[in-house]
Amino acid sequence: MSSKTYEIRPDQSIELLKELHILTRDGKMNQDSRRKLKQVYHLFQFIEPLLRELKSDGRNVTLVDHGAGKSYLGFILYDLFFKSLHDGSHIFGIETRDELVEKSRALAQRLGFAGMSFLNLSVADSIASDRLPPAVDIVTALHACDTATDDAIRFALKKAARYVVVVPCCQAEVAGVLRRNKGKSLGSALTEIWRHPLHTREFGSQITNVLRCLQLEAHGYQVSVTELVGWEHSMKNELIVAQYRDLPRRRPAERLDEILGTLGIDELRERFFVEA
Repeated sequence: MSSKTYEIRPDQSIELLKELHILTRDGKMNQDSRRKLKQVYHLFQFIEPLLRELKSDGRNVTLVDHGAGKSYLGFILYDLFFKSLHDGSHIFGIETRDELVEKSRALAQRLGFAGMSFLNLSVADSIASDRLPPAVDIVTALHACDTATDDAIRFALKKAARYVVVVPCCQAEVAGVLRRNKGKSLGSALTEIWRHPLHTREFGSQITNVLRCLQLEAHGYQVSVTELVGWEHSMKNELIVAQYRDLPRRRPAERLDEILGTLGIDELRERFFVEA
């Protein structure tokens, strides 16, 4: 293997990497594409053990990738894991931009990736869509903007997903509610945390992910939060991984409720719902 491609895994499809523009047509890799490949492999390292755990049960694995975009993640996962299974395992890519859905469908057909489907749906609409199975094993959402990440979590809960893997992005909703309700709680020193607009945005983003973690825990999931190292081009590099373990739900549900009340963002209770 040449020095230009030494980082590529031996079982990786070179044709796929060319189609994803990670490799040039003559099989070379520049600094930017090397960084992209490193990022994708880094995320794969988090997801592969979850896939292997699911396969250890002898089941067909169903993965739904929300806000798929050009489906970098779905194609790499299929190429490095799913294509060697030769069973009923399947990846669904969910994307609202029709032209990206069509391109992904065409690429999957060219590469012979029969276990991939791409649906032109919003994350919210996918929850009730009969084009997806009633239960899935793993739900991913890489940089699904703002409330699309919450919809992906809601989808995972509805589909009783064993694993949830999300990298949230552009969380504006909570910050907007904090900003709008700021004047109602001026007596609390806590409002100093988000008094300035920049702090409102940053704190809103932080508290959004805290609420997401509590929501998952309130549905019996074990949650871990880490950082995607190597994603220097993006400030949105927080990785939330949740595994359903049927853990006690009462305490995280109470904490979630208390935070919503303390911060004056009770109107978001439906967004971070917890079933009784």
